[in-house]
Amino acid sequence: MATTMTGKTQCIVCGKDRASAKCSGCLKDFCYKHLGEHRQELAKQRDEIELERDLFLQSILQQNEDPQKHELVREINQWEIESIEKIQKIAQEARDVILKNVDNDKTNVKRKLDLLTNQLKISREEEDDITEFELEQWKEQLNKLTEQLKKPMDITIRHTSTPIITDVVINILNSKTPIMPNISTNTQWTQFGQTFAGGNGMGDELNQFGKEAWSLCIHKDRTIYLADSANHRIIAWKDGATTGQIVVGVNGKGNGKNQLNCPMHVIIDYETDSLIICDRGNRRVVRWPRQNGTVGETIISNICCRGAVIDSHGYLYVSDVEKHEVKRWKIGEQNGIIVAGGNSVGDRLDQFNEPRYLYVDQDHSIYVSDWRNHRIMKWLKGAKQGIVVAGGRNQGKNLTQLSCPQGIVVDQSGTIYIADFGGQRIVRWSKDANEGNVVIGGNDKGNEANQFHYPTDLAFDEQNSIYVLDRNNFRVQKFVVK
Repeated sequence: MATTMTGKTQCIVCGKDRASAKCSGCLKDFCYKHLGEHRQELAKQRDEIELERDLFLQSILQQNEDPQKHELVREINQWEIESIEKIQKIAQEARDVILKNVDNDKTNVKRKLDLLTNQLKISREEEDDITEFELEQWKEQLNKLTEQLKKPMDITIRHTSTPIITDVVINILNSKTPIMPNISTNTQWTQFGQTFAGGNGMGDELNQFGKEAWSLCIHKDRTIYLADSANHRIIAWKDGATTGQIVVGVNGKGNGKNQLNCPMHVIIDYETDSLIICDRGNRRVVRWPRQNGTVGETIISNICCRGAVIDSHGYLYVSDVEKHEVKRWKIGEQNGIIVAGGNSVGDRLDQFNEPRYLYVDQDHSIYVSDWRNHRIMKWLKGAKQGIVVAGGRNQGKNLTQLSCPQGIVVDQSGTIYIADFGGQRIVRWSKDANEGNVVIGGNDKGNEANQFHYPTDLAFDEQNSIYVLDRNNFRVQKFVVK
């Protein structure tokens, strides 16, 4: 550091007028005392720089010996580790899903094989009472079971493009459960629906519904089945048709095997290719062949049934609005078991107040629209009480509230889609969310293409289009993905 003698000037440190010198670096005046301190400080900083230089030189020598220690290489290595961990996690989840459903399918094959074994046993006991037709049927059944065991289920694996790596999504088209949509949380739908069925006012003609249409379901061929309660019938409506077809209830109101009385809910049993109907006025659940059926079979009696769903094992769940409970039934058994509620009416976590629509996911958790409590409850398999997963903050139209929720669908990520009856909207609640968001409707009560008048149920097709039963507009509206 060069200095220049300046005579007496004010020192930058002590502020006194003394004999001083100017630092040629910082151009500040120091008295002789503080000039020495300033030089010492500069020398100290130089030593620190030399130390940092020595450390830097050492790092260069180390990198020459081991190039993997370079900072950029370490960053790439970390990216590699995280990518591998992500791939391994996704692969393990995919394996778990496939193996879980393969095991389920093996159980179903064994059950069908037991039925075939029983048929053969009965035939053998009857000795000569056997026909060629029966032999062909048995051979065909055995061949189908053999093929099903080789290729257990209709499982597809597709890769979705993501940055750097490829994610894996398992789509399971289970033969016994409805379509379980796989939807991104960013998916949006057109806000103006197309009328898929009805839309011709209230009535009992084939292009009309009655005033109490509560439930719909959609087959994988896009045929809609509608529970037309006031007209005591189930109507099938094919894609593009201008009128529906009565598939159950052509004989009018009654309690006969070929009649219905205020059917409230309908679902499809893909295993038997039949319709399962909550025939509430007759306090029974009946099963009808989906095609060319003339009479139904009562599978549950003496129940005030309101909603139904089938899980991947073929068990049937039914909600009872009088007993405020959900029971699970193995079809053919006389007695079901309570799997949710059953603790009288109330708003505790182990109670319901008129449970209605149901949904069961792949883990056999049950989702229930708890109508008068204005909430959606989730009951894990074997749980003694439920979890509020949507609503439950009194009746209302805020995003944290629901108003008499009805139909529900849960997608593969656990996101819930709800027909919010009193809110005139379809709302979506992501898993663990504190509030929902409106995906369709919410534009007050009305009959415009972007309005509802008490939506009661909803369903998805394989293109993730949403079908909404718009009860008091006597129509089914279809909303496609944007």
